Order: sequence, then structure tokens, then C-alpha cells
Amino acid sequence: MDDLLSKVLDLQGAWTAKNTMEMQKRGICIRQEIPALLRGESAALADALGVPRDALGIEGRDGTGLKTEVPWVRVYDPTMSPSATTGWYVVYLFSGAGDRVYLSLNQGTTVWTGGDFKPRRIEDLRARVGWARPLLVEQTATRTDLYSEIHLDARTPLGRGYEPGNVVAIEYPREELPAQERLLADLRYMLGLLQAVYAAERMAPHIPGDPAPEVLEAERSAAAAAGRRGRSVSRPGRSGQGFRLTSAERQAIEHHSVSIAAKFFSAQGWKVQDVGARESFDLLLKRGDEQLHVEVKGTTSAGHDVILTRAEVEKQRKYYPDNALVIVHSIHLNRSGGEPVVSGGTLHCTSPWEIADEDLSVISYAYRTAIGREDGVKVRGVLNVLKKGPRRASPVLRTLSGPQ
Repeated sequence: MDDLLSKVLDLQGAWTAKNTMEMQKRGICIRQEIPALLRGESAALADALGVPRDALGIEGRDGTGLKTEVPWVRVYDPTMSPSATTGWYVVYLFSGAGDRVYLSLNQGTTVWTGGDFKPRRIEDLRARVGWARPLLVEQTATRTDLYSEIHLDARTPLGRGYEPGNVVAIEYPREELPAQERLLADLRYMLGLLQAVYAAERMAPHIPGDPAPEVLEAERSAAAAAGRRGRSVSRPGRSGQGFRLTSAERQAIEHHSVSIAAKFFSAQGWKVQDVGARESFDLLLKRGDEQLHVEVKGTTSAGHDVILTRAEVEKQRKYYPDNALVIVHSIHLNRSGGEPVVSGGTLHCTSPWEIADEDLSVISYAYRTAIGREDGVKVRGVLNVLKKGPRRASPVLRTLSGPQ
């Protein structure tokens, strides 16, 4: 193991994005030799992570096409981190200068945009790190060789992007690489930390830095309806960054937030009527000659983004200025029992509520095709329409970005 790590570090000095002879050697070591060695230890590693042996993920990457400056080899649970861009994992990260390698408890630090990888916001990564570190206080208390910061000395943004994602790491200088027995013991220890993070993640209704569950649900539903495959559609439940609420949990959060909003307005002398079952808004308020149409959104997130339907946007623009948006954010969701239990939350009210176009982000379009049109568009005409883009498209789901 130490020989393989040394080999990669020696080749780092010859890094280039081109597939040179040196980069080919590095790729074989990263993608084949180190993963093969670790798979030979999979029984002990899987036990440390608390997963069945056949459920342990091990992979190495050094760039598809262009070679990356910082290659890596990660160990993970595929159900919690289906790709290197999502979820938590333990990973070997090789410095750009080739003078050290880190064994890091890290996370997906990029987002796939469909054409390339875009770095996640540093503040989001730091928020997730801030959530994870307190979980590990007891397990890390006796170790004096752990690093809260890593320095990869990378020249590329992608290489530097791993640094803010680090939760805790062990540093191995090139000239002080320990023997294989010590390296494997450290790896088992780090996988024990990862197991603790996974356990907490399974129960967390929302992790700071993650998109709101409601936004993720809308994006995934839209992607599924559009027939998108691969990265666009994830399995139910928690899968990397992103928690999906069950129907019972959504209803519990909705009822809780509407109840809090109703009490808030009643205390101000409003007569409150719950009209959510038949109207495109939730509460109708009356106080003397005044009338207010209130949309209520509840979320376990910090409330920076909420989902609005097309009807909600159109009606609230019609009701303005006699309208309001109430966001009950940071709701606590307890999923440990048979039925979800919700409590707490912070109410934020905006009234009058003017919906600006720049605060709306389109998640999906309904596109009217040429099929069935009475004007008898020819095939050539259809192709031209498709090339020009969805001019007739109408947004069906939108997000309201930013605190109101």
C-alpha cells in the first residue's frame, strides 16, 4: 500500500492534462492497483463501515479524457453516496506537488451540470462540515494526528475544490509514509467516523448547506416526468446531498406550518379561515374591511427556497397587494417513530408580497409539440421548431429563491 501511494506521489510532479506515459502509469495505479489492494481487505473495511461486504464501494479516478491534477481513491456506501459528486466518503487525495497524501473524510464538492462539473458553493460545503464535525467529537478526542484543514497545493480550481469539503483528515508526508498495516488501520478508523456520519444523515430531515427537500423533490419529479435518466433522477429517501420527504412527512409539515401561521394572524386580530383544500392559497384573513390571501410554506430547511406552482404565482400576483407569504422554516422533524412528529419552526412573513421575475427559477417546461396540430406542420417545419427551442413552453414548477 505504501509503495503504491509513493508511486502516485512520484508521478504527480509530471502531471499534465494530456494522457502522457507518466499519466497512464498514474491512472493504472489509481484506477486499478490501489482499488484492487483495498478490495482484498474488503471484509475488514466493510465491517468498519457497518455494511455487508458486497455493499462496500471502492473506486479511483484520475480524469476521464483530460487528466485531473488531484487524483483520488474513495471508499464509501453506494446507497449513501451513489457518485463522487454526492454524499460523504473517505478518500485518498494526492497533493498537486506530490509531497503528501491525505486520508480525508470528505464529501461531494462538485455538481454535474449536464456538460461539466461545477464547484459547489464554499459556504454550503462549510455548512455541511459544521454539521458533521460535532458528531465525531467523542471518536476523535483521543487522536492527535487529525487535521481540520487540508492543503493540496493545486493549481486548478477542481483540485483546490476538495479542500473546503474536508471534515477531518490524516496527513501522510511523502517521506514519512507508514507501513501498510498502519495505513489500513487508519482507513478502518476513518470508516468508523464515516459510519457515524451516515447514521446521523439517515435521521436528519435537513443538513445545512443542502438544497431544501421540497426543491429537490420538485426537480427529481420534473426530471422523472421528462424521462431523464442517470444523474438527474435519484432513488427515494436520502441519496447523497438531498433528503426526500414521505407523503406523511409532507402532510405533517404542511399542517404544522399552517397551524402556526393561523395562530400568528389570530393574535393580530384577524379572522382566519383555512381554504387550502379548495383554493390556490392556504389562509383567507378578514379584519374589518381588510382582506388578505396568504400562502403558507413549511420546510425543515432554512427557507431560502420554496416551491410555487404556476397557479400560486398567477393568483398571488392577482391578489397583490392584499396578499402575504408565510414561511415557517427550520421545522424539526422526528422520524424515529412509526409516525412523523414535527415541532418548532421560525415564522417569516412578507406582506404585501410582490413576486418578481428575478426571484423565480424555472424547474420544468410543458412544451406543446407539433403532433396533433390542425395547421398540418410538415416534418421540416417540426425540426425547425425544435431547433429554435421551447418558445411556446410554459413553466409548470418554479422556485422562489432567497429569503423574503
